Amino acid sequence: MKIAIIETGLPPEEIRSDFASYPEMIKELIQTASTEPTFNTYSFCHSAFTPSDIPAIENYDGFIVTGSPAGVYEDWPWMQPLFEFIRQAAARKKPLVGICFGHQAIAQALGGEVTKSPKGWGIGLHTYEITTTPAWMTQPQSQLSLAVSHQDQVITQPPNSKILAHSEFTSFAALYYPDTPALTFQGHPEFANDYSEALYSLRAKTSLINEDVQAAIESLSKPEDNELVAKWMWEFFLHHTQA
Repeated sequence: MKIAIIETGLPPEEIRSDFASYPEMIKELIQTASTEPTFNTYSFCHSAFTPSDIPAIENYDGFIVTGSPAGVYEDWPWMQPLFEFIRQAAARKKPLVGICFGHQAIAQALGGEVTKSPKGWGIGLHTYEITTTPAWMTQPQSQLSLAVSHQDQVITQPPNSKILAHSEFTSFAALYYPDTPALTFQGHPEFANDYSEALYSLRAKTSLINEDVQAAIESLSKPEDNELVAKWMWEFFLHHTQA
């Protein structure tokens, strides 16, 4: 199976050299579920972006859209091409997976709405109630825990999507679009705890108070569901490429 990863953001410059890129984190995550897929990365977020950086949809079995510090409402030169690419992939029934910004971008492109939430920053390990379990999803459970780092949220559910998981803080924490098909998560299953801790520590120097950051870091000691989400992503790709 050939999967293209759409890179839409970079780790903060202060810690970039200490950690892998987001596509590399995602590859490592998926490989906990299967070593079968091969990956190519297409970077949308660099300053010299042109339409030639967009992958040919017919060359891939599926696509993953990464996280990003950007907001879907920002006027980057790659933003509208990204939305159009998502819509074209959906029209071709190519499986799409979105993580954090990718979750938001797919929602925005397919008729939902995303905004900077008045609830403020979400950081730390968040636990969501699971409300829908598609037939292809093995190991269904009642809750899902993932590290998060976001201010933006989906506020209007896209048409023809189902809510997989939600919480009081995040109404649309995971979405499944059976017909598109797409599977998206607001949380970050690709983040290792050391990266999350480094990222949150940077936030303490900018927009967050230290007490909130310390509480977020402490929450990372609780069990997370990263590898389970990797398994679900792989099962999603398998189901929708064999259908």
